Amino acid sequence: MSLNTASPSNSLRDYKAINFGQKLTLFSEQWSQRVIAEMNDYQFKLAKLEGDFIWHDHADTDEVFIVLEGELRIDFRDGAVHLSAGEMFVIPKGVQHKPYAEKEAKVLLVEPRGVVNTGNEESDRTRQNDVWI
Repeated sequence: MSLNTASPSNSLRDYKAINFGQKLTLFSEQWSQRVIAEMNDYQFKLAKLEGDFIWHDHADTDEVFIVLEGELRIDFRDGAVHLSAGEMFVIPKGVQHKPYAEKEAKVLLVEPRGVVNTGNEESDRTRQNDVWI
């Protein structure tokens, strides 16, 4: 895999920095993750979040939320964590959680390739996986 590839099929090295702001202008859909890079078997995904998500977990992997803009609350069955721009949180595998953003939050997610955004839960929030921008 090349450095900073625009898509997984790009086999030439591309030494251009990935600009989060520029990538975020390429889509508007809420709760729909877009892959911007891979490292080993991990994907870096941008997402725009607003409103309430669904309760779900990821049985086989931790999940990282890094807030780039806005504020995000992640609810757990026994509490919540509040994240502002410049903050991150690692959700341990198997822990049920439900993200919520009162106003649009822009986040970077880091998780293994193939992770479905709603875990094992099927809902109207389930999105296609592995969509590159």
